[in-house]
Amino acid sequence: MIVQSLNGGWTLSKRGEAHTYPATVPGCVHTDLIAAGAVEDPFFRDNEKRLMWIGETDWTYASSFVVEPALLEHERVLLRCHGLDTLATVTMNGVLIGRADNMFRRWEFDVKHVLAAGENTIRVDFDAAMSFVRKMDAEKGEMAGWVEPMRINSGAWIRKEPCNFGWDWGPKLVTAGIWRDIELVAFSTARLSDVRLLQDHHDGKVTLTVNIGAERIGSPALNASVRVSLDGSAVAQAAVGLRADGTATATLTVENPHLWWPNGMGRHPLYDVTVELHSGSSTLDTWTRAIGLRTLTLERHPDEIGESFYFACNGVPFFAKGANWIPASPYPWEPQPRDYDRLIQAAADANMNMLRAWGGGIYEHDPFFDACDRHGITVWQDFIFSCGTYPSFDAEFMANVTAEAKDNIRRLRHHACLALWCGNNEIEQGMPDSPGWQESMSWEDYSRLFDELLPSLVRELDPQRAYWPGSPHTPLGDRADHSNPTCGDTHLWGVWHGKRPYEWYRTRFDRFVSEFGFQSFPEPTTVAEFTLPGDRNITSYVMEHHQRSGIGNSTIIHYMLDWFRLPTSFDATLWLSQILQALAMKYAVEHWRRNMPVTMGTLYWQHNDMWPAPSWSSLDWKGNWKALHYVARRFYAPLLVSGVEDTAQSTVEVYVTSDLGEPVNGTVVCTVTDLNGRVLAENFYPVQIAPRSSALVQTVGGIQPTREVIVWLELHLDDAVVSTNLLTMSRPKHLALPSPAYQVDISPLDNGRAAVSISVDVPALFVWLELPGAKFSDNFMHLRAGRPALIELQLPEGMSVAEAGQRLSVRSLVDTYRS
Repeated sequence: MIVQSLNGGWTLSKRGEAHTYPATVPGCVHTDLIAAGAVEDPFFRDNEKRLMWIGETDWTYASSFVVEPALLEHERVLLRCHGLDTLATVTMNGVLIGRADNMFRRWEFDVKHVLAAGENTIRVDFDAAMSFVRKMDAEKGEMAGWVEPMRINSGAWIRKEPCNFGWDWGPKLVTAGIWRDIELVAFSTARLSDVRLLQDHHDGKVTLTVNIGAERIGSPALNASVRVSLDGSAVAQAAVGLRADGTATATLTVENPHLWWPNGMGRHPLYDVTVELHSGSSTLDTWTRAIGLRTLTLERHPDEIGESFYFACNGVPFFAKGANWIPASPYPWEPQPRDYDRLIQAAADANMNMLRAWGGGIYEHDPFFDACDRHGITVWQDFIFSCGTYPSFDAEFMANVTAEAKDNIRRLRHHACLALWCGNNEIEQGMPDSPGWQESMSWEDYSRLFDELLPSLVRELDPQRAYWPGSPHTPLGDRADHSNPTCGDTHLWGVWHGKRPYEWYRTRFDRFVSEFGFQSFPEPTTVAEFTLPGDRNITSYVMEHHQRSGIGNSTIIHYMLDWFRLPTSFDATLWLSQILQALAMKYAVEHWRRNMPVTMGTLYWQHNDMWPAPSWSSLDWKGNWKALHYVARRFYAPLLVSGVEDTAQSTVEVYVTSDLGEPVNGTVVCTVTDLNGRVLAENFYPVQIAPRSSALVQTVGGIQPTREVIVWLELHLDDAVVSTNLLTMSRPKHLALPSPAYQVDISPLDNGRAAVSISVDVPALFVWLELPGAKFSDNFMHLRAGRPALIELQLPEGMSVAEAGQRLSVRSLVDTYRS
């Protein structure tokens, strides 16, 4: 077999025009035009609005390539396109070879008959997506969905990234291009067409069943060899002959397996599985993947409340701690392996063990799943259907979706991280509540796609993986009751969209909360990238243009005035919005972790961002940690001490929650101080913490006067403090906090790192360090007087410790409203 890449330098032109731009494949029109200097950066100010014409235009990609005679000696030669976005017509040497209409499919076209030894040409014409969707809406009927002002079209009639048309956190940039690899594939005799791995865990061993399929030319005798290795050493091998239909089954047993575990539960070893296809002594094709040996199941069992909903790995239940993942760029080709690794590492660093790959984006590139495998981040994978109805009554549409689902199930099913296939995002939520949805897509049509087609494909192609029809979904009773707390998963937006107070979270005792969230602005250096100085007011035209939630900025201010004093500057407003967001998610997650095992998962909206703007993310589009991400590392810690204040009774209930698999003995320290740091009361409570449990430790009374005290909680194991927390008995805006004096010492470490010691003379809430380009081991901390915090700092490239000491700034909550 020969695989010849056609990636690299191409040309781009408007269809029918002679002028060309340099282009890169994989890529897209937007990034090629930006690189050529033909358009302005759509992220800056409101440039996006002046680039809408790109999605209205037909485009042509063209290239030439040399074919060696040896490639043409093979019996078959194919053009393999791993991703065409979206409506593509492919010609080679002036001959039409095929058309594509789904960006999520892998397309192959026979091209041997049009190729010649020497130089050849290829051209891919892309029809404008916007013209197509409007035509389909007019001819076949517009499908109902949540569209404007969030997005410019529902995209229901085109199999293209839904958020390409816009979302309530992202730009409207309708892309086109060759967004994944494109290559020639030449082979003779046969090639591997399918490899499926099944695992059977028994008696301390793992038996692998390897189902092999081959596409053959003629009827030669074929055999296959299978090798399983760990760190380069073979641990199991097998050989098998293929049947006349081109299939075979090999069985291998791995003795003393090293099991794969989610983050926080153990290590994540990966075995390499290699399948080689042979004809006589010739190796025809090779397939290699990294797998984890584990079971990963969705556990649903009747109980006294309704029905459980939790995940278990290797038979061990775990609380799913994580967030929702959106595409990392509006340009679907753009994220590179290093970008995925940085973003997934950030999830692991925040003690997450699950990301939900949301159904309004893409089936992510392989490096996303590779990084999740390495870091132990399990993946809830939506099929790409979101926030609207789809024409499941249309046979052509359903055939296209069938091919799409098969391609992606086969591509992703070997990954250890993959926990669940989910049919869609929020369609069951919209069906009963949104006008016109059931007229556009009946429940029978809904069921045809999400209760019949997709689960049948999962059963056929990935039978050891759970399927869930939609998120949210209520499996008991009326599925239109999408917020049923007794079973299934829920999306809870009472806080934010419903303007409920943060305390509302504590009234919800759901089984698994797969969406909830709160917005914040990115940090000032990020905002400076897309604004001019005159834009830097949250009510300016540019700031409101980048705010894609219709209620966004006003809702942030609504809650900000409920909790905090009015900030005195634009920068202070940005920072305080992050503190506000972190506090909202802390209220929610700590409550649901205290409620385990009734509640067994929280996935906040959202982990990452795709452009510089206010949104629900805990990482901005550059990967900078917002306050929420630092706070998430604490509320997702394996051991958590938390409290529930009752201002009417002047009490605090103190809880300890553990995700550990073994019992732990420790001590909870509850200290009450006044606002100047004077200790008013301090109590020590020995605790025995059962595995994977949450328990009330003590109800502490007499905490008053409410506006003059702070409650500090610590969980000690031996001599180490493993969890800290803070409660106030009134809103922080009503605390007369004194201004702290900050003492900061910085000293060099190795590898471009520095150690920072920071102390205060009076209590300081939400203390944060700022140094653009730096990475901090902790931030947005609460500091007690005379108790230094030690933080590790990764210096920006080329910056000395002395320069960092001069540029490092330290602030806390009081600095947002005091000059």
